[in-house]
Amino acid sequence: MSSFTNYIKPIIEQLDKFNPETDSPENVLEKMSATLQTLSIKDESFILEVLSGCLEYKKLLEVVVTAFYAHAGKTCLWSDYNLFIVICYLSTFCLDKLGLQPFIKIIKSLDSAKMHKFLQFFFNIINLTTWIKDEWSLIYDASYVKETWIEPLLKWEPEIQTLIEYLNDVIENRLVQDIKYPELTRPKEFNLTVPRPRGILVPDILPGLKKPEPVPQSTYYRPRIQKQLSIIKQKNRKKAETLLLEANLNPYSCSIIKPKQQKELESNQQPDYKFKASHKTNSKLPLVFYKPDNVPVKLNAAALYREEALYQHKAEKELQRIDDLLQGYKSFSDFLERQKKLQEKELEEELARTEYLRLMGKLSREEAIIQRQNLIKENKKKAIQKKEMIAKLKIEYTKKCLKEKKKRKKIIEQVTEGHKNVKNVQEKMLKTKQRLAQEMLQEMKQLHEQKLEIDDEENKKKCERIHELRTIESLPVIKEQFFDFTRDAGHGLMGEMSLVELQERLLLVKQQQKRDEEEKRDQIIREKQAKMDKLLEKTEQIAMCREACGRAAAIKAEEKKKLEFHTPKPVIQDERNLELKKKIQMIMEQRLQQVETVKPGPRKIRAELVPWLRSKTPLEEQHWKMLEESRIKLYQRLQKNTAAREAEQREQFRISTLSGGPRPCIVRS
Repeated sequence: MSSFTNYIKPIIEQLDKFNPETDSPENVLEKMSATLQTLSIKDESFILEVLSGCLEYKKLLEVVVTAFYAHAGKTCLWSDYNLFIVICYLSTFCLDKLGLQPFIKIIKSLDSAKMHKFLQFFFNIINLTTWIKDEWSLIYDASYVKETWIEPLLKWEPEIQTLIEYLNDVIENRLVQDIKYPELTRPKEFNLTVPRPRGILVPDILPGLKKPEPVPQSTYYRPRIQKQLSIIKQKNRKKAETLLLEANLNPYSCSIIKPKQQKELESNQQPDYKFKASHKTNSKLPLVFYKPDNVPVKLNAAALYREEALYQHKAEKELQRIDDLLQGYKSFSDFLERQKKLQEKELEEELARTEYLRLMGKLSREEAIIQRQNLIKENKKKAIQKKEMIAKLKIEYTKKCLKEKKKRKKIIEQVTEGHKNVKNVQEKMLKTKQRLAQEMLQEMKQLHEQKLEIDDEENKKKCERIHELRTIESLPVIKEQFFDFTRDAGHGLMGEMSLVELQERLLLVKQQQKRDEEEKRDQIIREKQAKMDKLLEKTEQIAMCREACGRAAAIKAEEKKKLEFHTPKPVIQDERNLELKKKIQMIMEQRLQQVETVKPGPRKIRAELVPWLRSKTPLEEQHWKMLEESRIKLYQRLQKNTAAREAEQREQFRISTLSGGPRPCIVRS
């Protein structure tokens, strides 16, 4: 960069033209880069960097420059405002990058008087460490300002002072000596001994690799298991086809009902229900059926529709079941046996898990008791130490109290002397206050008299107005008492009519409304009668369906008596639980040994604070017994539930096959 003034002038021109309300920094930089195409890349990047920095940190730089114009630069022109902003930016942000020599060259190329004033003001240590630092910390963080800007400026302050002295000599036309720049450090090579040349090592003989094993021939052929599976699939398919043919030709004997069985089922059937239709129009529940005990049960129309939909759903399921049987589906016996084994295994695991949790709780309780005993010992030691500390603190506190009493006596004596002087001042203040109070009373009396006069005048005006209104009210009013009922109002409207005509029209409207109501009532009665007939037909269908359900229930009751309940196997004890029991027994023995060795202290533990040492009340003992009994009952139920559930599932499956109902869903517990 030969001439620095040629690079600073375009920056100042762009800053003068910049308007933050209308222009954006990006547009300014684009215009500047278009004008600087003739320059080298290094010069162009320097100018653009300085211009973008001045726009970005404008608030920070304006703080210093405005303060300079207010104090040291009163004689400077405002047209040089942006020049000082550029110099301020170069000294704060670019001094470390540029170096001292290029910065001095830039300052020398500009007016020496202006630069002398600005640098002397800006590089003043007091200004930098006080108000400049405080103002910049309002915009940015205080620690960031100190580390990045203030400390580097203070580091360059001695070198800049030499530059300021040089500029002062130039202004006063003295013999100027060139500025001596500090010598740059040049590194020297270390005088190290030359290492000896290394000997060439004999290369190691690498071991030869083993020959890889050949690929087995089985990889190129299909495995035997797949062939065997395909043969088994074909056999099973043939078996299924034969079973399907047999099922189609020879149906199950349970589906054919013999006449003797039919008579037995009718005898065990539920009692028939006699239906009776009530033909009352106002009743909301139209149908009633009677049990043999002559207790009437009213059925709703919605209940009948619901029951009809239920039986239709059952019939659809029965048809689906028959289709499945024709296709050759088998029973669920293998599946039920497998499920039974899984349920027994799960029950054993659950019981072992509960036992493990109980033992873990017992173990944690024993450990807590041991920790409690250790904690009591430590608390006793701490209590003795605290008592000694309190005794020392009491002695120190008494000494401090004596010193404070002496100080208070001195303060009281000083305050009494001050009160004597205050009394004279208070007497003077009272006299001035009394004089002011008398003056205020006189002013208040005058204002009160003026207000009374104004009120009297307003009252006189109000009385005159009231008298005028009363005279107007006393005048007689002429009223017309005659009214003709056959005559209209005479307003000239389209729908205008007399009172007699209006009454006649209202009578006609009421008669028409009565006719409409009677017609609607007759229509409702007809609809209800049609609905009743439809419901009677549905009740007959539902009665037939109930007879079929009664037969199925009788078969179900007979089968239920023949079922045998299997008792579950005894629970196998887990090894983990046995190890826990041994561990708990060991800890209990250790705890009892510790209790015997420890001597009782002077202070006894209260039974109320430690719940396991307190004797239980009869209510608590009863509560604990009830809890134990409930646990035993729950354990017995878990053992019995598996067998009962399996029996119920088998029973439901058999009844559904006999009666043609839906197949039950077997659920695992």
